Amino acid sequence: MSIQYTAIGDSLTTGFGALPGNGFVPVYRRMAEVRLRVPIELSNLGVNGLTTDGLEQRLKGDYNYRLAISEAELITMSIGGNDLIKAAKAAGGRPGDLAPVLQKALRECKRNLNDIMGTLSQLKAGMRRPYIIRIVGLYNPYPQLTEATDWVRQFNRYAAGYSSPVCRFASIYNEFAGNERGLLSIDHLHPNGRGYRVIAGKLDTLGYGRLG
Repeated sequence: MSIQYTAIGDSLTTGFGALPGNGFVPVYRRMAEVRLRVPIELSNLGVNGLTTDGLEQRLKGDYNYRLAISEAELITMSIGGNDLIKAAKAAGGRPGDLAPVLQKALRECKRNLNDIMGTLSQLKAGMRRPYIIRIVGLYNPYPQLTEATDWVRQFNRYAAGYSSPVCRFASIYNEFAGNERGLLSIDHLHPNGRGYRVIAGKLDTLGYGRLG
């Protein structure tokens, strides 16, 4: 017997910024194997630069994505960071433009996340095997921007609202805030190996629900 683990999301899911095998997905997989005492088959569908809109399109229109989700007993999702980064870049560093651009992006991001969670529920409907979903929260890639801090906190609050017996939210904001130098890679945007271990550890502490 084995468990199927499908990881969806952005460059955090691909492990960008760390050496191969040191992203949160492979580290979490190893932790889960220890806790559940069964082999875990991994399907990593992470895409660098993916936004909430891009993930929703894949979940609705990509057969391989839909199949991997429908067959998974363990699902992790990291998404939302690129929505913030794209909006901040679109504002072009003009302080007066930042707040309205970010607020518009946040509204769209929440709407997309709602669609994503609905699509995941549809894909899992009628599945007899128990499954769990784990959402990775956001840290702030722009700690120097108050507007970005507010954006990340609001997104995290919204995403945490999907918590249920099946779905749980891994909050990593406090672990990264003030510790960016030690937990981010040289691009100052993506976690390094230590940062990814922090994320994997937070996921592990949420337990494995009905899987074990």
